[in-house]
Amino acid sequence: MKRLAASTLNIVQITSTILKREDKLTRESTPFIHEESGEACMTLKFKTREAVTHIAPYVLGKTLLDLQKEHGLSSIRKLSENENIYGCSPKVKQWFKDNGSDLFLYPDGAAVDLSHKVSGFLGVPKEQLVFGNGSDEVIRLLTRAYLSNGDEAIMADVTFPRYQTNVSLEGGTPVIVPLEDGTHDLRGMLELITQKTKLIFVCNPNNPTGTIVGKKELLQFIESVPSNILVVVDEAYMEYVTTDDYLETLPLLSAFDNLIVLRTFSKIYGLAGLRVGFGVMNEEVAEQLRKVKDVFNVNTVAQKSAIIALEDQAFIRECTHKNEQGRLYLESEFDRLGISYFPSQSNFIMVDTGMNGDTVSYELVKRGLVVRSGTLLGYPTTVRVTIGTQDDNKRFVGALEDILQNEGVS
Repeated sequence: MKRLAASTLNIVQITSTILKREDKLTRESTPFIHEESGEACMTLKFKTREAVTHIAPYVLGKTLLDLQKEHGLSSIRKLSENENIYGCSPKVKQWFKDNGSDLFLYPDGAAVDLSHKVSGFLGVPKEQLVFGNGSDEVIRLLTRAYLSNGDEAIMADVTFPRYQTNVSLEGGTPVIVPLEDGTHDLRGMLELITQKTKLIFVCNPNNPTGTIVGKKELLQFIESVPSNILVVVDEAYMEYVTTDDYLETLPLLSAFDNLIVLRTFSKIYGLAGLRVGFGVMNEEVAEQLRKVKDVFNVNTVAQKSAIIALEDQAFIRECTHKNEQGRLYLESEFDRLGISYFPSQSNFIMVDTGMNGDTVSYELVKRGLVVRSGTLLGYPTTVRVTIGTQDDNKRFVGALEDILQNEGVS
């Protein structure tokens, strides 16, 4: 009995201590309202670097299953993330069925086989290739290797957000240039170059507007940027481009040591879930990036799948063709409805509904379609929709027309 009493006393003492610690942690981590801004702020027990405090986490939406349950839907179609609606090459799917016995081994940190395949396909030396866990990792490697506190990087105001995030994380200063009609203002970017400028990002086609800068305009821009500043042309969606007014950047690498071209297997190659992308650049720059990358940054399955996907160019051509047909259909329907849109050369279109983007996207979800609202993308009356199959596109147009007719255009 005495031992039990002593044990009970110890438990009470331990429990009391735990409760006191939890109360202290709660008080120290409870959000409070900033008096001036009215925004919720967090007092952190463990202080981060100053750069981290100014970065908002990436907002992930609800899962498709959650949305189905919430709205009582039998099915739902995701048209919000610019993925290849047709998936990946059937040859990749077959490889998955037949392989997987060597997954206990670490991946090839140098991506030798993949480098050889991409080098031959693009006609560039393998020494100019740097592979990453998606091309956004290559962006992170660039900012890690080349930015110091106070260095500047120029980018558009509405573009791929990972440019700004990674620049800020490294203590750099993002220099923001507003888009003009949804397109990069290259002249405005040139005007903001200073002695502190280290990097310039041009997303072409641009995410989220889908627009491109013309061939002549981009070439003149690259020629005009001082040679000590790195020009990063992000071509994640280039395989969807069908216009002749698009600059082929890879042949320029031999003439411009400061040019970097980013590509990915996440979009038209349909390998978004495996995360593999790459940059093509001057060998000196590539070597510096290899110094700061993780050793095994691209997994074995991603590397092997990318090799197989690259070999199936018939599938890529088919996807490009289907995407163009879908884009032309959507544009004609938007014209019929009298609503404007940015001229896209990608696998998505940003359309101005004239209504609050959040309202439209919510109404579309209720009809079994998930799109991306433009309210967080800089264009509050727009939605961005992935170009889907013909059935997807017809279903989207029908749902949008119903919303516009029943909700009205504000």
